Amino acid sequence: MTPFRIGFGYDVHPFALGRELWLGGVKLEFDKGALGHSDADVLIHAICDSLLGAAALKDIGYHFSNTDPRWKGVDSKILLKEVARLIREKGYEIGNIDATLAIEAPKINPHVDKMQAIMANVLAIEPDQISIKATTNEKLGYVGREEGLNAYSVALIYKINS
Repeated sequence: MTPFRIGFGYDVHPFALGRELWLGGVKLEFDKGALGHSDADVLIHAICDSLLGAAALKDIGYHFSNTDPRWKGVDSKILLKEVARLIREKGYEIGNIDATLAIEAPKINPHVDKMQAIMANVLAIEPDQISIKATTNEKLGYVGREEGLNAYSVALIYKINS
């Protein structure tokens, strides 16, 4: 058995007026936010799925169902911390995470360092183990029309003492 595993994560949420926009654990000033059962942080959700997938621990919906009132409005950093606990309980450590946000606005680049620092702290890793990139959809599709946003993530984990 190889000591290294990779996982892929994806999440999508529509935009809604009257909601806060949370991305990577950072509240961004914007005229609308992502709609979801929790705080709808698509970046953290995609990262959770990539970590869970790498450890063959199913997905975020399995662990934090959107029909469970315990998770209504929850700060996604709580979910991320629990995912880290689950993968470490299974004997894995995080190698690195590479994530991409697809969003027309607001601009993400000014917030990347803060997102990395916050998520690294939650995951108990170094900020340079998390890469965050953002792209637009060049005005195409639901992202281009600013109806929603999505995030993709890959994670490398490795078995401790393998």
